Amino acid sequence: MTEDTIRSQLEARLAEMRQRLEAIKKDVTRAHSGDSAEQAQERENDEVIDAIGNETAHSIALIQAALERINNGTYGLCDHCGSQISEVRLRALPETTRCLDCAE
Repeated sequence: MTEDTIRSQLEARLAEMRQRLEAIKKDVTRAHSGDSAEQAQERENDEVIDAIGNETAHSIALIQAALERINNGTYGLCDHCGSQISEVRLRALPETTRCLDCAE
């Protein structure tokens, strides 16, 4: 798999994550019901949505960091030991920063 292919996949994923985060932000800012029972359920839902938003923001940061490593020529190198990260691992987790040995 070439770096151009990986870059394209990461950029597509980044766009998807950004769209998801925007949708989450819109959902969180919606008005709540006037019914107190419904408000309790909506607040619980807001907590779940907030957690999903935080995870999405974290994914965006990881993808941006992977794109930066591609740009500076360090993509695919373990940030712990400096070894090459296997192509199989990079296919499964293209934003990973560690080889399998160091990740364990």
